[in-house]
This record gives sequence, structure tokens and C-alpha cells, in this order.
Amino acid sequence: MRFAHRGETFPIAGHFTIARGSKTEAHVLYVELRDGGCTGHGESVPYARYSESLDSAAAELEAVRPRIEAGVTREALQGLLKPGAARNAVDCALWDLEAKRSGIPAWRAAGLKRLDPLKTAYTLSLDTPEAMGAQAAANARRPLLKLKIGGAHDIDRVEAVRDHAPKTRLIVDANEGLSFDDLVRIAPDLGRLGVKLIEQPIKAGEDEQLKGYDCPVPLCADESLHTREELAHCAALYACVNIKLDKTGGLTEALALKAAASSRGLRIMVGCMVATSLSMAPAMLVAQGADFVDLDGPLLLARDREHGLEITGSMLAPPKPELWG
Repeated sequence: MRFAHRGETFPIAGHFTIARGSKTEAHVLYVELRDGGCTGHGESVPYARYSESLDSAAAELEAVRPRIEAGVTREALQGLLKPGAARNAVDCALWDLEAKRSGIPAWRAAGLKRLDPLKTAYTLSLDTPEAMGAQAAANARRPLLKLKIGGAHDIDRVEAVRDHAPKTRLIVDANEGLSFDDLVRIAPDLGRLGVKLIEQPIKAGEDEQLKGYDCPVPLCADESLHTREELAHCAALYACVNIKLDKTGGLTEALALKAAASSRGLRIMVGCMVATSLSMAPAMLVAQGADFVDLDGPLLLARDREHGLEITGSMLAPPKPELWG
């Protein structure tokens, strides 16, 4: 098997700002696997919050290059690389390669009866209340807006968005930017404003504080949950979990995590990093039937990858084979 990987950069439309910082470019890891006349593709986003970079992900891949080139299986890959961006890119490329070899679409191989279009949330970057209100006005027809929060004037931000998008469902994402006291203080107002979900309000290592807290808005684990190993911990604290392939280390673990979380009665959100349609395509398999879908990465870019997903408003069409799966 021929194995290649490289870093790629895609400009963001404007900027993307969360509680931890701002960026104007998306840096992704691209993986290609060739076997005979078939080629599989995968993409991931190394994330600094998890001590990842393009260089560190490349080093992980080079360390296991002989095993990959010898024809590693998806099952063997789970023990070969740790959960994270490097494993995600290879795992998704293997799914794609298997689909190309067999002629069986990845969604069918995953046990799905069909692959339906999905309505995605659209993310509003953290900014002043006035700027976020303007973002909301420009996107008021979207069915679901996701607001980045995490500082002073958060309620002013949400009120500005609600004023300019009165009919849209809202979720907020603090990216660990609140204290427990902040959460207790603002949660009633978030409920009053019709917010449906609060993502990762406090730091992953400090979320035991949530135990026994009856929040008026359902809470969703993001940074606290990577794989099934953290599921028991999160199930005791959160009503919902955000599954991202870059955290699980690929589609294989993401599907297993979704099944395990659903069996515990947890609501499911499927999210993404800012990336191209190649990252969104495998996540669409996990997002089938999810309570919340947040796969808007390509909508935040100034340009997408060739053969990208067809997106109409907030509706994502299933990927074409030229892209993935």
C-alpha cells in the first residue's frame, strides 16, 4: 500500500474566534492511501488544545509508516495510534479505500440503511454583542445557530442574537470558558432566551463540579469526551455528548461511541473542527439521527476542497464518491 500525508491550509471567511483565541486559516492533515487502482482519502485537524500540531501528527504517522504500508486494518489501527487527529485521518482514508475496493458505500458498510441529507448548525464567532447580532441577522433563516461565548457580556451577546434571529433554535458553546459560578449565574437567562443546549461550560478537568447541578438548560460534553473511556464520567454529569472524529481518532471509534452513548440515554451531538468537506463526509455517517448536527466547517471557509459537499443553506447533501466513501 502506498501511503502519503501532508499539511494543507484553507483560508477562513473572515475570522473564527472562540474563548481560547482567534484564527484566520484552517490547517488540516491530509492522508492518501493507494492500493492498486484504488485511492482512499482522509482529513483531520490537529488541535493545540490536545497538544497536537501538524508536525506532531506527521511524526506519529511516520513512526508507524511500515505498519500502514504493510496493509494495516482499521481494527489494528485502533491499537497502533492513540485517539486523535493522526489516527482519524488514516482511519477515514481506510474506510474510503475499502469503499473504493469493494464498491460498497461506506454508509452501507457501517450498517446504515441509507445516508440522508442533514441540517447543520451554523456557528457565530465570539465577538461583541453588536457584531454577533449582525451575524445573526445575516443568518436568521438558518434553523440552528451555535453561539460562541465565554466572557463578560455573554447574556448581552445571546440577547442580541435572539433579537435578530427570533425564530432560530440556539445553542451556546463556552469552550471551557466559564467558571461553575458563571454557569449558575447565566443559565437561567439562557433558558429564558430559549437556548436549547450549553456545550462544555467549564474546564474538562474541573467538571466534577457539575455533579448534582440541575441546570435549566441541558449540558453537553465536548472537551471532556474523546472516546468510550470517558463516557461513564460524562454520563454522570451531562445530558448530551459531542462526538468529533478528531477526538475519537476516526469513524470506527466514533460509531462505537455513538452506540454506547445512546444506550445510556444520552443525547447525541456530532461536531467538527473548522475543516473542509473531506472532514465532514465521514462525520455525516455518525450524524444520522443525531439530536444536534454541527458540521458547518466548509461554510466557515473562504474556499472548500474540490468535489466538496453540496450545501444549500444549512442542508448538507451526502458526499459523492469523488470526495469520500
